Amino acid sequence: MSFKDQILEGIPSVLPPVKPYDDTINHAPKRKEILSAEEKKLALQNALRYFDPSQHAELLPEFKNELETYGRIYMYRLRPDYRMYARPLDAYPAQSKQAAAIMLMIQNNLDYAVAQHPHELITYGGNGAVFSNWAQYRLTMKYLAEMNDEQTLTIYSGHPMGLFPSHKEAPRVVVTNGMMIPNYSKPDDWEKFNALGVTQYGQMTAGSYMYIGPQGIVHGTTITVLNGFRKINKSPRGNLFVTSGLGGMSGAQPKAGTIAGCITVCAEVNPKITQVRLDQGWIDEKITDLDQLVARVKKAKADEETVSIAYLGNIVDVWEKFDEENIHIDLGSDQTSLHNPWAGGYYPVDISFEDANTMMANNPELFREKVQETLRRHAKAINKHTNKGTYFFDYGNAFLLEASRAGADVMSDHPTLGREFKFPSYVQDIMGPMCFDYGFGPFRWVCTSGKPEDLAKTDAIACKVLEEIKLNSPDEIQQQMTDNIQWIKGAQENKLVVGSQARILYADAEGRMKIAQAFNDAIAKGDIGYVVLGRDHHDVSGTDSPYRETSNIYDGSRFTADMAIQNVIGDSFRGATWVSIHNGGGVGWGEVINGGFGMILDGTKGAERRLKSMLFWDVNNGISRRSWARNEGAIFAIKRAMAIEPNLKVTIPNLVDIDLLNSL
Repeated sequence: MSFKDQILEGIPSVLPPVKPYDDTINHAPKRKEILSAEEKKLALQNALRYFDPSQHAELLPEFKNELETYGRIYMYRLRPDYRMYARPLDAYPAQSKQAAAIMLMIQNNLDYAVAQHPHELITYGGNGAVFSNWAQYRLTMKYLAEMNDEQTLTIYSGHPMGLFPSHKEAPRVVVTNGMMIPNYSKPDDWEKFNALGVTQYGQMTAGSYMYIGPQGIVHGTTITVLNGFRKINKSPRGNLFVTSGLGGMSGAQPKAGTIAGCITVCAEVNPKITQVRLDQGWIDEKITDLDQLVARVKKAKADEETVSIAYLGNIVDVWEKFDEENIHIDLGSDQTSLHNPWAGGYYPVDISFEDANTMMANNPELFREKVQETLRRHAKAINKHTNKGTYFFDYGNAFLLEASRAGADVMSDHPTLGREFKFPSYVQDIMGPMCFDYGFGPFRWVCTSGKPEDLAKTDAIACKVLEEIKLNSPDEIQQQMTDNIQWIKGAQENKLVVGSQARILYADAEGRMKIAQAFNDAIAKGDIGYVVLGRDHHDVSGTDSPYRETSNIYDGSRFTADMAIQNVIGDSFRGATWVSIHNGGGVGWGEVINGGFGMILDGTKGAERRLKSMLFWDVNNGISRRSWARNEGAIFAIKRAMAIEPNLKVTIPNLVDIDLLNSL
């Protein structure tokens, strides 16, 4: 069967043969045993409802074996035979170009070069799923192929509920992931209900089809590293950034360090993903011996090199060894998936990777104890370095949160509202006040032609737009504009593309709208093919996360999620091609609500109208909330937005004299 025929087939009427388990790729760890005997029967019933009853007898023992062996029913047999990658838009059998663009983005999320566990449909973060099983994938792709521009597909945590009548201006797809009743959002609730096949963890951009590989975070990480060095009044040159994690989003760290110009040491316990990052050029060197690592870092410091080094091993050993050897760490962080600490997101020290995976599945309580012991030791080693002058920041992966729950020494001696920990979140000190408050966040685009030359043209267009905007930008955002122009000029030479021909660029509402308008004009002229716009959920407006995106909200509202919900509702009727809202994200199930969108530009006046309406809202919704929290930069930014757009009227906070409060 051709690729198009397989898409149109959906769930096959004749079952394909059983596929052998492929040991050559990176697989998700076995999930822990959590279902009762009756719940296992329910999980099997739930899985079999995708199939004709005539196939149940054959599939039942197979799915039972998957559930017992892996802790989930992935339906490996239904994994397609065709290569998984983002094809050019015209390669998809679709009645709607908008639907074809969504198919392209789904396949990009599952590309072997992009996805962390592609056979388990997990894109990044250890559990960030596009779908829960291959039947959902097949059925979704079939629905998208059949969809017209007056229908909307609803996706319930990976399950395509169906096509519903709507209208041309409505989103083509509405995605929800993990939207639990609040009292059922504990980590074990995810384990249970995911095993039952009734919900999933969409992470941020995995379950919303907007992941573009490690590039998706490399720009934000570059800005963070650059501004981290600015904060401590040091040049990156010849100075050391130590962190951990190379899977999924965290794989961007060494590349970002190289772009910033420092020495980066990034530890990773998984040998397969470490080799992938080396092969992709996202790290320069791999070292497996601590003494060799010490010698290499000393040489890099002496020679003032710019180099990224992966240490294949546990990050705790690195922090402790560098303390013993008196190697000064200038910047320190951690980007292991501590939102997922008990299922492969963080590994205990002094236990091999293989043994830890076995313990995780067979003795989860002991695994939990070992993880918490490691977190305490990890924090102790970091404290030794910070006492010597290291600037350590939490990278929003729930490191400080889980370390505190483990009893580690990470709490502030003088806690204040929003500053409970010794160390700041990077959003509190860097990204929040310098970027998010002013409306700057991770704007993305994907060239649906699949042509590198189209991406090069869009880079040039974006650069020209930013340079023109910068001429009249206020002093308050000149540094942000300069950093972004420098980034886009170096995008091609840094070889950031993994998977689709995609780019990310931090921009504010003005930048996003003008860049998108310029793209739409180029499409209308036939200079480039259609472009998909999107963003990371980790942005100004899309995410309510008290220990990351909204950690610099100090009015007591950082534990509310109104902004994210308002964002996705507002995007949906202002022109988004698809919208998504998730429970979970990078800091953990039950810890965050985050939303995203996708929008296709086709060169039409309709696309021009939609991009202006939606992109303005998508940014200024977040600025207005940050302004109401009394964030100085956001008050400036929303007043500026109101001066530009007469239809925008936002309530500005009245500031209270602190001396008056203190006089009570």
